[in-house]
Amino acid sequence: METSKSNKVRHQDAMCTNDSAKPEASIFSYFIYMLIGVVFGVVFVKAEIISWFRIQEMFRLHSFHMYGVIGTAVLVAMISIFIIKKFSIKTLQNETVYLETKTFSKGQLYGGLIFGIGWAITGACPGPLFAQIGSGFLPVIITLLSAIGGTWLYGYVREKLPH
Repeated sequence: METSKSNKVRHQDAMCTNDSAKPEASIFSYFIYMLIGVVFGVVFVKAEIISWFRIQEMFRLHSFHMYGVIGTAVLVAMISIFIIKKFSIKTLQNETVYLETKTFSKGQLYGGLIFGIGWAITGACPGPLFAQIGSGFLPVIITLLSAIGGTWLYGYVREKLPH
């Protein structure tokens, strides 16, 4: 891992910036992030995308609801990335956004399968976990702890996995 004076970090096929070392990362910016998170949580609850029953409907092919939500999110992301690239949009700290091309790895298939199986069994993906917990679905804390443990385990064995 290389670090330059501008706090840019290069890690294999991704480039990101480390805002935590910058003076602009104040308590106010963390409050804004928290507020955005709360708004997203309310939207997730109202759209019923945190509902275990909605997720099970999707995996059983009984309802289009979740596919519509996911499809809309993919479409918005595609348009957003197109606009960012076309107009060279910068971050709030006036930094260039780097979107590097990633190469395919068969590990992505295995990871996707593990993720999908976990999602189908628990009825939760990482996005709405906190909204589920905030809505009173306290058993989801086990899913959250499992996601943290899985992330830690992946980080621990990543270098030993086949590429």
